[in-house]
Amino acid sequence: MNSLSYRFIDANVVMYSLGGSHPLRDPCKATLEKIREGGSEVVTNTEVLQEILYRFFSIKKYSLGELVYTSMVELCVEVLPVTLKDTHRALELLKRTPDITSRDAIHAATMINNGVEEIYSTDPHFDLIPEIRRLQPHSNL
Repeated sequence: MNSLSYRFIDANVVMYSLGGSHPLRDPCKATLEKIREGGSEVVTNTEVLQEILYRFFSIKKYSLGELVYTSMVELCVEVLPVTLKDTHRALELLKRTPDITSRDAIHAATMINNGVEEIYSTDPHFDLIPEIRRLQPHSNL
């Protein structure tokens, strides 16, 4: 995997794109369309897939949950596993940057350990991690 050319995609980009009226809905939809058109190759991790399943199945939108899960897997060139090495790195990130969430630390650790430097995300917590550059979804991509 030539990971430096890949970008990570966070669950919130997909969720906002499918959600109700929200200022981030159109920018997230535009970002996903750009990715689908070949503007970027993306990866994600198994924790993002778990977030998607949790969200949609907890609100009893089973068919949508399955569709979003399948779409995310198909969109990505690779789904990275979350390993013990990643959780060790996440622990270090949390100790160093206590304002990030444990879920964000897992994503960041997976990225860092796999040489992925950029993430499509609406979450500003990633801005606190110097090894990562967050790409905020915009409507005018």
